[in-house]
Amino acid sequence: MDRIVGIETEYGCLLSEEEPHVNSELWPAKVKNHLFRKADAGTIDLHYRDYEEPPGNGGFLLNGGRLYLDMGHIEYASPECLHLHDLVTYELAGDDLLQSSLVALGAEGRVSFIKNNVDHHTGATFGCHENYLMKREAQFTPPILGTLLTFLATRQIFTGAGRVGQSNPLAFDFEPPRPEAQVNFQLSQRADHIVNDIYQWVQFNRAIINARDEPLADYRKYRRLHLLIGDSNMSPFATALKIGTTACVLSLLEDGCLPRNLVLADAVQSTRDISRDPTHQWIVHLENGKTISALDVQWEFHHLAQKYLCNSSAETNWLLENWGFVLEAIAQNHHALIGGVDWITKKWLLETFVESEGVSWDDPWLQSIDLEYHNIDPLGGLFFGVTPGKRIAEWNNNVRRPSATHVPPANTRAAGRARAVAFFQNCNLPYVINWDSIACDSRDFLVMGDPFETYNDEVERFLAQPRTTDAAIDGNDN
Repeated sequence: MDRIVGIETEYGCLLSEEEPHVNSELWPAKVKNHLFRKADAGTIDLHYRDYEEPPGNGGFLLNGGRLYLDMGHIEYASPECLHLHDLVTYELAGDDLLQSSLVALGAEGRVSFIKNNVDHHTGATFGCHENYLMKREAQFTPPILGTLLTFLATRQIFTGAGRVGQSNPLAFDFEPPRPEAQVNFQLSQRADHIVNDIYQWVQFNRAIINARDEPLADYRKYRRLHLLIGDSNMSPFATALKIGTTACVLSLLEDGCLPRNLVLADAVQSTRDISRDPTHQWIVHLENGKTISALDVQWEFHHLAQKYLCNSSAETNWLLENWGFVLEAIAQNHHALIGGVDWITKKWLLETFVESEGVSWDDPWLQSIDLEYHNIDPLGGLFFGVTPGKRIAEWNNNVRRPSATHVPPANTRAAGRARAVAFFQNCNLPYVINWDSIACDSRDFLVMGDPFETYNDEVERFLAQPRTTDAAIDGNDN
């Protein structure tokens, strides 16, 4: 992949019947406090990050990532990763941190963290945000943005997590939803909640691409592409496809090799239409008046990636091979993708249940099964009971690494940040840790503007500098 990438994952919290449901926001706070105060997983923030993130709301972790509370949810942000295998490994580390905390607190079985994007009871959605570092000089003209939106709208045919039912969110124009046919099952959990193609304010007007320009790096060299459209995936194989194919398309974009005349007439509507199409024809309308299937769109991008990126690395070759394998299996043999593509896996489980129990698709029981598919507990989550084929099983098993909860990637800026986290755990100095800097007080800081650098030596020298007693005393007063 050779591109700095990170994933932010928001987790739902599911309580059993014996657990008081007023605790649904209490347990995320309990787990956050356990990780920072008991498990020594990282250093808690001593300062306001913004008005919604007061001191103690979260902090950076020993693996270089970050964990915090966001509107009642726990959110885990992976460290910066340079390679696809690492990215999937460190995304899974968030699951391991949360589940190990429930075990330590004696709450497993009563409390579950759910890695999904929909609350069936309230209709709320929570996100899985992707972050890709890009060259500042990359051109984002309307045709290029339109082509990128086409890829993002159609990739859900293998990245979608699947969901029972539908939602009808409102955009800022507050138009009442039109009457719609009942949707039993659709590909994506996020599709119904995306109401704009490109927008800056994300809370009430979720867009496919978030437009804020916040590179968290040297802004003269880099920009950060922040995507809101993706589902949280239980299958590590699906996470690899989601991130890897998108990274390939961004390389094509930077090299000026994107396909021409492949811009959707309406990316938002196409996203929803693809997700809800029970026939799996997935026909979309292009700006030039033609129609094309989402599958054929993906083959167009795959052919170009094969042409321009093949043999650039062993990891890219793995990705290109499996991208093609998945597209072929979607057309010919869905069962080959059980355990690898989440929506196919979940639909197979639900169809088996509907047939065996004789229930209808609007039975609330199916929503419960939908949620349990996303339970991150390996002993309880439905995903973990599925046996995939060999190529998918090998990937899903090989990317799980217990040490990823407390050891950072060795080849990115996360390595230096993690050194600072470990140092500040064991001293009384005041500190501020950010993605692109560390500080011992407001006058003494180290900028880390290049995510491709580890900053190990710079951080060691910075931390070895003598600190004044006054700084330590000020830190204790905070």
